[in-house]
Amino acid sequence: MATTWCLIALGSNVPPCLERIRAAAREASRLLTDARGSKIHRTAPMDFADQDDFLNACLAGRTALSPLALLDRLKSLETKLGRVQRERNGPREIDLDLIAYGRLTLESPRLHLPHPRLAERRFVLEPALEAAPDAWIAGQGPLVSIHAQADVEWQKVESIGEDLLL
Repeated sequence: MATTWCLIALGSNVPPCLERIRAAAREASRLLTDARGSKIHRTAPMDFADQDDFLNACLAGRTALSPLALLDRLKSLETKLGRVQRERNGPREIDLDLIAYGRLTLESPRLHLPHPRLAERRFVLEPALEAAPDAWIAGQGPLVSIHAQADVEWQKVESIGEDLLL
């Protein structure tokens, strides 16, 4: 069965954040082969600043699922882990975003690939580089180059010294 490389971002800022991130990583990694995880990072919120800091991480690996099937499984996992729908960019028990899927570009009502704001988000770029340092992002090039050219140094991102996958 053919598999495709993918990159998944994980985030949480509603306690217990660390437990939710780890549970999400364990479950999501079952959808992948050759799963690799980043360190877990504490990050300041963006867009909607009046909320607690986030814990963020990335998971990379290969999947036999189509992009929309993978998205459905990730959204189901969010529900299982207690995600409550609130205002956009507000607090989240767990957030699982499909950031990239091979060299596919896709714009559908449910999913844009690669994630349209990847280059604006240090909280995704830095963990993504840890999980997939050689990644190539469709239509954008090497992840390492995207990070080097991004104007994101002002965003607070610090490793908490914990590995995503234990």
